Amino acid sequence: MAPQGVATLTTVTDSANRSDPANRSDRGEQTRTAIAVAAQELFLERGYDKTTMRAVADRAGVSIGNAYYYFASKEHLVQAFYDHVQVEHAAAAHDSLARSEKFADRLRDVLTAWVDVAQPFHGFAGKFFKVAAEPTSPLSPFSSESKGAREASIELFRRVVDGSDLKVPGPIRAELPELLWLLQMGVVLFWVHDSSDGQKRTRALVRQVVPLVDKLVRLSRLPGMRGVVADVVALVRSVRP
Repeated sequence: MAPQGVATLTTVTDSANRSDPANRSDRGEQTRTAIAVAAQELFLERGYDKTTMRAVADRAGVSIGNAYYYFASKEHLVQAFYDHVQVEHAAAAHDSLARSEKFADRLRDVLTAWVDVAQPFHGFAGKFFKVAAEPTSPLSPFSSESKGAREASIELFRRVVDGSDLKVPGPIRAELPELLWLLQMGVVLFWVHDSSDGQKRTRALVRQVVPLVDKLVRLSRLPGMRGVVADVVALVRSVRP
């Protein structure tokens, strides 16, 4: 049994925490983080299909009701996973973006950084992708539920463009971050099916594709390409939801 002074101190502290909105917020964020971390661990260990909300709650040390309070469904846990990967991707790309102003270098490093960050999750990516590839799934990177992670990723590619030596027409420059995000989605699809050691084939794809993208984007400055540029911009805007 704890000494009376300790018990009293604990009671007073708990009472203060309950009365302090900031402390309540901190505890809530800690609980939310614990649940999200537990889900990521279980996704890695069991895969998406075999991970249940009850298992996540048990791993996080909270009640099933508490788990549902912070995440309404398993899909919402995946959105937290998306957000986590995006934060890690931005952090991994930070130093490389500070090193060079060359557009090709910046794009290559950011795409490679994603492969590095995502590598630990490659083992269950195939099964997870089957769910995310369903057009009506909230786990689709194109869904409204994935909007936060998608916009954060597009913003990272905007940093790639804005801090680079790239000089292109204004309309293309405005649309380029989203086009580069779509390029990354193609890399992700290739990566999901890449069984090579350390996804070497995906890394090689990035190294080969980036110089081609760099050349094509720079060609948009040529006077004879103005009509093509206008067509590309109109196409992107017409298919955007």
